[in-house]
Amino acid sequence: MQLIDWIILTGTIAFIVWYGVYKSRGSKNVEDYIGGGKNAKWWTIGLSVMATQASAITFLSTPGQAFHDGMGFVQFYFGLPIAMVIICMVFIPIYHRLKVYTAYEYLESRFDRKTRTLTAILFLVQRGLAAGITIFAPAIVLSAVLGWNLTTLTVIIGVLVIIYTVSGGTKAVSVTHKQQMAVIFTGMVVAFFIILSYLPDSVSFTNALEIAGKGGKMNVLDYSFDFENRYTLWSGLIGGSFLALSYFGTDQSQVQRYLSGGSVRESQLGMIFNGLLKVPLQFFILLVGVMVFVFYQFNTAPLNFNPAATETVLNSNYAEQYKDLMLVNDEIQERKQNISLEYAENRSSYNEAQTADFEKEYLQLEKQQKEVREEAKLFIDASDEDAESNDKDYVFIHFILNNLPRGFIGLLLAVILSAAMSSTASELNALASTTVIDLYRRNHEEAKSEEHYLAASKWFTLMWGVIAIAFASLADLFDNLIQLVNIIGSLFYGNVLGIFLLAFFIKPVKSNAVFIAAIITQAIIFLVFELELMPYLWLNVLGCALVMAIAYFIQLFTKNKTELKTT
Repeated sequence: MQLIDWIILTGTIAFIVWYGVYKSRGSKNVEDYIGGGKNAKWWTIGLSVMATQASAITFLSTPGQAFHDGMGFVQFYFGLPIAMVIICMVFIPIYHRLKVYTAYEYLESRFDRKTRTLTAILFLVQRGLAAGITIFAPAIVLSAVLGWNLTTLTVIIGVLVIIYTVSGGTKAVSVTHKQQMAVIFTGMVVAFFIILSYLPDSVSFTNALEIAGKGGKMNVLDYSFDFENRYTLWSGLIGGSFLALSYFGTDQSQVQRYLSGGSVRESQLGMIFNGLLKVPLQFFILLVGVMVFVFYQFNTAPLNFNPAATETVLNSNYAEQYKDLMLVNDEIQERKQNISLEYAENRSSYNEAQTADFEKEYLQLEKQQKEVREEAKLFIDASDEDAESNDKDYVFIHFILNNLPRGFIGLLLAVILSAAMSSTASELNALASTTVIDLYRRNHEEAKSEEHYLAASKWFTLMWGVIAIAFASLADLFDNLIQLVNIIGSLFYGNVLGIFLLAFFIKPVKSNAVFIAAIITQAIIFLVFELELMPYLWLNVLGCALVMAIAYFIQLFTKNKTELKTT
């Protein structure tokens, strides 16, 4: 990195932190601190909701996901617009009418305190884990690529977020989200056009899409009902709808964003704005990853994109075997470059037989390269059990640091750190709000002043920030970070959504039945996940259906038993 990159990076991050503190100074009570003053406009709500979801994981993992597996991941988001409509019609009017600070306050008025407390705790557990991962994501990748100390990076990111989140609460989170999304949009658009400019002159955007298609990266839709495939049209529309409905409708990190709206209409417009823009945004980010794949069809790609892992194996007893694989990978890549360039230059004159021959040879080379990469991972794992051989999350950052011109590296790193800060700030803010409103204040027998609860909100924000930093130091890269976050959510969201749907629509079901059903459902979901009986997206559907069915039958059994005793 050059001086100009450091100036852009530090200047951008410092401005966001200062702006958040400056614009949100003067919170005098809990309503200002947690509710953000209840005067946010729809575009602020929409961008804040989007920024909360678009963490650093999105911009590190999603391009890498597309690089390895193609555009099919976009199906994960197909249920989101459906969920936005339902939330606008059902959730938002209820929340605004009851003038709640958190989503879980409603559950006490409908059921009782223990149901509210249980649901709040389920949220705190899963969102607390997710907050650690959103800090861990950029820290682990930047540490490996830049050689920075991991613990130091984790602490820096966490402290920066804590500063303005503790200072200004919900308003600080919302106002900084607009600046962060501006940085994110600018950075990704710039990266996309720079990638296109780096392709050979004879390779147009259309040629690039064709080459990506030959590599199986442009298969957007999968109509199968195959449970072995995580991402299909049906898992996206059904499982994705349930996940989005629970996430945006019951997760306090999202609910708090639109509860800050000045009216029901402002909140609804903000959510519709998010629903219309989110899928195209994710499609574009995946397309950036596909273009990185095309770029490496004409340029040398490393055997493994994690430089720390490569350094580890080259300093081990497996160095010679790994070097041999590097040579094999270079030979395969050179052949792929030659035939890809020849295809791009002569595509218009190719007949069907020539096109078929190119596709056959290309796919064969692609298969060989994948086998070589998998073999390389075995040597990395053997050299050091703590080495991270899975390099999906390193693809995009490797491209940034090794190919972008001066200044743009700093901009893209600012994108990653801004995204990390935006999501983490929302999560800490929501965790503190839920802890204060649903646990501390509700279970505190002696009434306290507004100043006391304001101070408690800030202290709990600090506490959750420290917990997130601590968890980030213990996290694991898993298969892919963006999948890990969604898996954690799917373990809890279906159950929580089912509790809310029972509260909204199934009036005969009472509190005890819901409480027992929620505990049973959570245990079943953990078991199903452990046994790997279905893809994680379907856990949202299963959890929602289970808690509603079990609660209904418990209530029915209880009612019949009571009637029998009476008789």
